[in-house]
Amino acid sequence: VQVVESGGGLVQPGGSLRLACAASGFSIRSYVMNWYRQTPGKERELVAHIRYSDSSMGYLDSVKGRFTISTDKDKNTVYLQMNSLRPENTAVYICSANPPYRQYDYWGQGTQVTVSS
Repeated sequence: VQVVESGGGLVQPGGSLRLACAASGFSIRSYVMNWYRQTPGKERELVAHIRYSDSSMGYLDSVKGRFTISTDKDKNTVYLQMNSLRPENTAVYICSANPPYRQYDYWGQGTQVTVSS
């Protein structure tokens, strides 16, 4: 089981980025897929999650209306579309996969997002 993130980079405030989480060794249709973010000195926080089986999803309050999580089952990939980015969105964004009926996740290495002018 492996998840690999991509799509991070440097963007100006107000800009957009789309992150991708490519999954291998399992089907995203069976797992809950999550995007977390981590900044130095702060706890990792859950930004968005999606469960393909019932299309349920959720977002951190501060990103609602700006970030969108989605899936491509053919590519076995989860995306995080981030619009209207703010400097406080700067973080390492990390994808995780939660297997059904399990209390652990498989984690990616993360991708750096920097929002700065």
